[in-house]
Amino acid sequence: LGVAALILSSAALTGFQDVLRSEVLARTPHVEVTLPTGTNLEDMVAIVGRVSGVVSVQPWLRGRGWLVSTGRARPVEIVGFVGSLPDQFPEAANREPGLYVSHRLSRSWGVEPGEFLEIVSAKPTLTPVGPQPRLLRRVLSGSFQAGRTEQDERIAVPLDDAVSLFGAGERRLLVTTPDLQQAEDVAQRIAAVLPPAAEVRSWRDLNQALLFLLRLEKSLMFVAVFLIIVVAAMAVISDLMLIQAHKQSEMGMLGAMGARRVSLRRIYLWLGALLVGVGASLGTVLGVVAAWILDRFRLLSLPGDVYFLDHVPFLVRPQEVLLILAATVALTLGCSWVAAARAGSLRPVEALRR
Repeated sequence: LGVAALILSSAALTGFQDVLRSEVLARTPHVEVTLPTGTNLEDMVAIVGRVSGVVSVQPWLRGRGWLVSTGRARPVEIVGFVGSLPDQFPEAANREPGLYVSHRLSRSWGVEPGEFLEIVSAKPTLTPVGPQPRLLRRVLSGSFQAGRTEQDERIAVPLDDAVSLFGAGERRLLVTTPDLQQAEDVAQRIAAVLPPAAEVRSWRDLNQALLFLLRLEKSLMFVAVFLIIVVAAMAVISDLMLIQAHKQSEMGMLGAMGARRVSLRRIYLWLGALLVGVGASLGTVLGVVAAWILDRFRLLSLPGDVYFLDHVPFLVRPQEVLLILAATVALTLGCSWVAAARAGSLRPVEALRR
């Protein structure tokens, strides 16, 4: 039962973390390069584009502002891009340069492509009559799918519009690699060809705090639920000790007939191993099958207006199951050795007298 509980809890947490990780990484650049001021943007794009493993390079700019339509205003993060709409804005029907908002905002406001929207920068322009807002009026080109974990709205505009709203700001490059596994190696090669003042960060660096919290959460969960197996292992010692108390005369007789202490210890080690093998095997089968059924048929539902999922996902990873089995076997066999060592120290004469 302890093994089954640990597999189920680990599968549930892994399922949640896998969905969250996929949501975040789908909207995170593979590699982001922040260039020092005064560098030539076109030269840097050409240099980075020649690095092995780089699929595409796009300059981009980020800032804060408001999106305004028919008297409604919404604070948004404004991302300026060059060329086609980046992959970090998924499921867009049209990726030509223009203004893009999320499907969520498009539905809530009832706006369609072709309508005019106003973009207001949070950075005003200083004039002789005082600060004046920086405002652009643009046609909506399309929409993209917002992440289920995104709290803030994002919009995408051409880089020239972003520059007119915020100024040049920090010059950044969005670098796409073949996959996330190669991104860190590509980031190191990019850093080697850029000026020392340039900052190169992979997707792992950009989400370092989140990834650390996910690892910490899983580690604490594993330790907490593993206490069930610790209690069960302590019960194994009690069971073996109880068997020894009932079988002292038989053990003394075996010792008198010539059985060595190693043989007596081996008896209880085999008994402990039998308990571990049967219990861990049944627990593994129970946990894996239960996790598959719960995930396949979505039996544990969640309120969609509270969580970003409508059900509890379960994801069983073989390496986690092997880790659970290894820890269980090691702990329980260690407890069995304690009882076996006591059996090996029993003296036949004293056992027969009792």
